[in-house]
Amino acid sequence: MSIHISAAPGSIAATMLMPGDPLRARLIAEHYLTDAELVSQTRNVYFYTGYYQGHRISVGASGMGCASIGIYSYELYTQYDVQNIIRIGTCGAYTTDRQLYDLINVSLSASESSFARFAWDIDDDALLPAGNAFAALNAVAAANGQQLIAAPVHCSDIFYRKTTDLPAIAAKHACVAVEMEAFALFANAQHLGKTAACLLTVSDVLPTHEKISADQREQSLTPMIELALATAIGL
Repeated sequence: MSIHISAAPGSIAATMLMPGDPLRARLIAEHYLTDAELVSQTRNVYFYTGYYQGHRISVGASGMGCASIGIYSYELYTQYDVQNIIRIGTCGAYTTDRQLYDLINVSLSASESSFARFAWDIDDDALLPAGNAFAALNAVAAANGQQLIAAPVHCSDIFYRKTTDLPAIAAKHACVAVEMEAFALFANAQHLGKTAACLLTVSDVLPTHEKISADQREQSLTPMIELALATAIGL
């Protein structure tokens, strides 16, 4: 039995959306799911299960960083029989080629993290999304006429750093942006034979210091949330 998720067996759906923030998980459940039920709130990390367009979906928070999503996704995959996880979050763009509110479907997660190597003997410093969710996100976006950028992204354990130079791992893999969770999620999914994808909204353009304000943030994430939900019901 999970020591970090207190949901009863069978109370979490096979497909889950994972924002980082517990309050964003609650917002999604309250605004998009019908018959949403809070199934776990251990450590104030909320997990809900409900229905979207008649399909059973769960949404729960991952917390911040590889260590946190590594724990939650592993327990979801192995102890709750979750098959598909789509991480939905924000990222900082490394160049002005990407603009605020751009949607990025992570085609590759590159990281200095030792998570994959020490957890699963996966020596690669860049991992692909697992299963069919990445392709499904592209297909749903195209069918809806929604602009979606498939691109490599840097997954960093560091939020604050001494230098503003582009990290070597990001340059090596031509990463367009940085976030903090996809690498561990992809590693767990690869090891366990599960499905994982990562969908991001650009919230900061690092070279210009542009950023989405707190007031704009919730509304600006609506296209990402709706794309993830439309994709989730087809997995």
